[in-house]
Amino acid sequence: MPVIRRAMAADETALLDMAGRMANFDVPPWRSAAEIIEADGRDLVRAVVDATPDHDVFVAEVNGIAAGCLYVLVATDFFGRQHAHISVVATTGAAEGIGVGRALITHAEEWARQRRLSLLTLNVFAGNARACRFYEKAGFEVEMIKYAKELT
Repeated sequence: MPVIRRAMAADETALLDMAGRMANFDVPPWRSAAEIIEADGRDLVRAVVDATPDHDVFVAEVNGIAAGCLYVLVATDFFGRQHAHISVVATTGAAEGIGVGRALITHAEEWARQRRLSLLTLNVFAGNARACRFYEKAGFEVEMIKYAKELT
């Protein structure tokens, strides 16, 4: 079972490495893997540096080695409902399939409950079938579908 702790500035390299895994699927043609990785990495590092009570970044360690990360925050949806939102959840390649991702999702659920938030959301690219299966297995359901059209 991983140990989950708050991320620190010293975790920057590990966080950026894990962000590098955020585009391991066929990305839409109007996006690039580099763009996704850079945005997630930038978001993770900024959230650690600019800590607030309404967002947290966590690192999951296995045997003292960073094996996963979670960025969770309080958000308000289109309908005005506050909820917890997972911005990033990722594991290292070595940590795939050993329960690190599930432990991070459980940690996000506990984080939300501590704030009396009754809804937990996340976004996933439609082409990321593996992640979709993981989230559905963890109890998430599709609520909305976002369509995009590249204009040239």
